[in-house]
Amino acid sequence: MRRRSVVLASTAVLAGCGSLLQRPYEERRQWPLVVRRPATHPLRKNGRVLLVRSIAAAPGLSARGLQWLEPDGSLHVDFYEEWIVSPNEAVENDLRQWLADSGLFAAVIGPGSRLTADLVLEGTLTAFVANPTMRRARAVLGLALIDQRANQTRALMQHTFTAEQPLAATTTAGMVEALRAALASLLQQVEQAVARFATRR
Repeated sequence: MRRRSVVLASTAVLAGCGSLLQRPYEERRQWPLVVRRPATHPLRKNGRVLLVRSIAAAPGLSARGLQWLEPDGSLHVDFYEEWIVSPNEAVENDLRQWLADSGLFAAVIGPGSRLTADLVLEGTLTAFVANPTMRRARAVLGLALIDQRANQTRALMQHTFTAEQPLAATTTAGMVEALRAALASLLQQVEQAVARFATRR
């Protein structure tokens, strides 16, 4: 009787494993977070050199999973829908390229460059989330602009930029597009904010 019980139990376990193996495989999808300035201008001759430092991430935003708010207000971080790189890394790359294409500076560089920077831009991505219930996407970026010329360090600007964009659809693709649009709005705001310091003596 004991041997028969063991056989029956083993059969039940194998049957359970079979049902698990029969579940459809869900493949991860990776979304690029690349936002570019609509028009590109040449670098400014005799302009300032701007260093864009690494953008830090608020807790949870270093994960690559797409994030959205559930109806109960809880945060969902998806395992199968993710950005190619973490949002703060993407924002850093996009910000650097956007300002380089603006024509405001002689050069826009990253950490490790051999060029000496006149101005330094640093900050933290504090929100990058969709809200399907409210049909909105929201991005928040805190930045500080620092003047380090003449062996002095002086804060020129410290500001939190916020952008919201509507969701055309509550699908994953709809949330991705709205978040990209929110990021583009943020970068445009940053450009307008730093423009007045680009040529200031």
